[in-house]
Amino acid sequence: MWVLALIFLAADCVFSLGVTLWVICSQFFIVHIPAAIGHPVKLRVLHCIFQLLVTWGMIFEKLRICSMPQFIRFVHDLPPLKYDPDVVVTDFRFGTIPVKLYQPKASTCTLKPGIVYYHGGVGAVGSLKTHHGICSRLCKESDSVVLAVGYRQLPKHKFPVPIRDCLVATIHFLKSLGAYGVDPARVVVCGDSLGGGIATVVCQKLVDRPDLPRIRAQILIYASLQALDLQTPSFQQSRNIPLLNWSFACYCFPQYLDFSSSWREVIMKGAHLPAKVWEKYRKWLGPENIPERFKKRGYRPIPPEPVNEAAYLEVSVVLDVMCSPLIAEDDVVSQLPETCIVSCEYDALRDDSLLYKKRLEDLGVPVTWHHMKDGFHGVLTTIDMSFFHFPCSTRILNALVHFIKGL
Repeated sequence: MWVLALIFLAADCVFSLGVTLWVICSQFFIVHIPAAIGHPVKLRVLHCIFQLLVTWGMIFEKLRICSMPQFIRFVHDLPPLKYDPDVVVTDFRFGTIPVKLYQPKASTCTLKPGIVYYHGGVGAVGSLKTHHGICSRLCKESDSVVLAVGYRQLPKHKFPVPIRDCLVATIHFLKSLGAYGVDPARVVVCGDSLGGGIATVVCQKLVDRPDLPRIRAQILIYASLQALDLQTPSFQQSRNIPLLNWSFACYCFPQYLDFSSSWREVIMKGAHLPAKVWEKYRKWLGPENIPERFKKRGYRPIPPEPVNEAAYLEVSVVLDVMCSPLIAEDDVVSQLPETCIVSCEYDALRDDSLLYKKRLEDLGVPVTWHHMKDGFHGVLTTIDMSFFHFPCSTRILNALVHFIKGL
């Protein structure tokens, strides 16, 4: 019996070693790291670790042990949280929605700004724990009350469940600002990646709510703002750059929006939408809206192919403004509050920020824009990762703090 156990153990070790070596060989030495991104070896290692988690997650998913997103979130949430003695952290729920409240420890009678933070992660990864360091530092350095929302995610909960959770939690918070010492005139919504898109949707949904305090500002950090066009200059330039690469996006994007991943190539050719739709939204999505300097790293305009009607019927969810807030009507966008936008050069979603910046400015909405020339998607989450910390993350946080203090 013990001989069989040893054989199985040895087989497991060989298999695990094989998976690890395969990920290292296929990712570490091949992945493209632009020269402008500092610490290339550090990013290669971080990318390999993430890809190893994705690979094991896919193996467990095939074995029906758990889904890939569940496995990655489990591993991401294993490290113990680091608590700042100057910040009071409270865990509770708004109904069934888990939230974390961060308050400066120093007592004062003065009302403070309030920040509602929605974490990123493509609806698959990311959690209250992965963004704990960001929220804690944001609270301490901007002297604000921060509410982080733990919305439901894949695989059980798809679009628009995360957005609805965040909207409900935000309304709960807005109705009880006095209990948390928050100034009703200085409430900010903030998010990174998918969370940035959620922040925009929340703002758009609440512009016509006179019964609630008006949102003072929105902060969008390399936000996901449209799902129509996956052939923007930034997507062509950065589709294989960590941490948001094409293969990971191809898994999460269809899962989150609940359509078949078999339409991947159709979407890449622009054949998932009819010509009338492309024509309607060209005024906001067309590459002519992106400054020429952002096309120098390589961009080839690709005209959309004739529509695949079957794909259109299934994928038309991308036209929902809760999925693509960038295409909301002018009468909504023009009412949005002052906006701070952070974009990263080596990010497939960079042009979402550039396009939305132009839309807001054209409609008279004040915009503060910070572009990180050495940034990549997800870099802010490295701010408390010790060895894997990138200086760019600190610059982003400093920009956010400066913006909030200026409100």
